[in-house]
Amino acid sequence: MTDQIADLLIRIKNAAAVRKDFLSMPYTKMKEAILLILEKNGFVKNIKIIAETNSTSSGQTGKKCISFELVANQYPTHIKQISKPGHRIYTKGKDIKIPLRGLGLVIISTSEGVINGKEASKKGLGGEIICEIW
Repeated sequence: MTDQIADLLIRIKNAAAVRKDFLSMPYTKMKEAILLILEKNGFVKNIKIIAETNSTSSGQTGKKCISFELVANQYPTHIKQISKPGHRIYTKGKDIKIPLRGLGLVIISTSEGVINGKEASKKGLGGEIICEIW
């Protein structure tokens, strides 16, 4: 099994490096949550979930894909996965550090869902630090 979050972040990083605007990949709920935060902060737009049905001899299999566009003027220059499958990183709500003196974005998985670092520190929620982007 591969790391789905690392796959998402690397695909965004590589697409930004070559100035590719449109991306499509297999769907997971975590990818959707991360992309919705990136959409709120202006890094991506037009998130669409596409259900594909393939007819096979054993019946129909429905796989979902998620597609989105990178915003042309807002390509991320730094994307780093903090918490990895072999080494999880957790933080308390009061200890959340926002990179670049507030200009960067930290995505945290909390008990209330996946939110950015500013919202988590306002609510006093800690959790697993997924990644940082700027």
